[in-house]
Amino acid sequence: MKIAFVYPGQGVQTVGMAQDFCEKYGWAKEMVDKAADASGIDMKHILFDENEDIHVTEYTQPALVTACCIMSKALEDKGIHPDITAGLSLGEYCALVTAGVLDFEEAVRLTRIRGKLMSSYVPAGLGTMAAIIGLPKETIEEAVEPIEGATVANYNCPGQIVITGEKDAVAKGMEVLSEKGAKRAVELKVSGPFHSPMLKGAGDKLRVELDKAQIKDLKIPYIANANAQVITDTSSIRDLLQTQVSSSVMWEQTLLKMKDLGVDVFVEIGPGKTIAGFVKKTVPEIPVINVSTVEDIDKAAEELNNLSNK
Repeated sequence: MKIAFVYPGQGVQTVGMAQDFCEKYGWAKEMVDKAADASGIDMKHILFDENEDIHVTEYTQPALVTACCIMSKALEDKGIHPDITAGLSLGEYCALVTAGVLDFEEAVRLTRIRGKLMSSYVPAGLGTMAAIIGLPKETIEEAVEPIEGATVANYNCPGQIVITGEKDAVAKGMEVLSEKGAKRAVELKVSGPFHSPMLKGAGDKLRVELDKAQIKDLKIPYIANANAQVITDTSSIRDLLQTQVSSSVMWEQTLLKMKDLGVDVFVEIGPGKTIAGFVKKTVPEIPVINVSTVEDIDKAAEELNNLSNK
């Protein structure tokens, strides 16, 4: 049975994520301490205390990576190992830890810097993002292409695409797409025009840090956001992570690629069921197992056992 570990992006974070793992496993507490050292932030406070900082991009990103990597280790300690992995936007860093490319602490360090750059590179109020529901991607691409300053940010699944860019350009895109029959066009509460060319300079600055990072050999393949291609050679990884900051996230294409590769089951690791929703609309025949609590680890083992016996 071919198992894919998949990771959500920013927006699913919750206070208390991975807390039950830290209460049960000493190694999980140690990972939180290592994350605090690597990021320079009070990770216990961000993860476990009621606070608003968890929704601030520069804290959200390393905190979510920390929580998801703890959950991944618990699965692997249970003997559940993936054959391939991928993550949506920020989640790509979790996938790279799982694939063996990045050390956990390196991923936490990089995502703190990435979060800072993404949220501050474009002055507040100049850029935004909007979710477009109920139109095919071809219609959205054709409508947005002539609007200077607007592009597609995320191909999440059929019928759900996010556009990004300059505030006025995104507003124009929302207007045009509503006229073309979008069921909804909703501006998102974000701190910047993520995955837009406006952030190319942020990607360039991140590259300086990526060049300092140790990139190890892949233990398993992963699929990159920027091109939805299976990556088996580490030589392109820095380029892909640099590009990812300002390019479209090819998530729908990633799920279709995994189907083509014969993935039998997705294990979504992290809070919420965002990825499960995208799977249901893209490759509904492939089951998804969600893991966000200690209890889910045993349930996942049982579900995988049942699936393998079918």
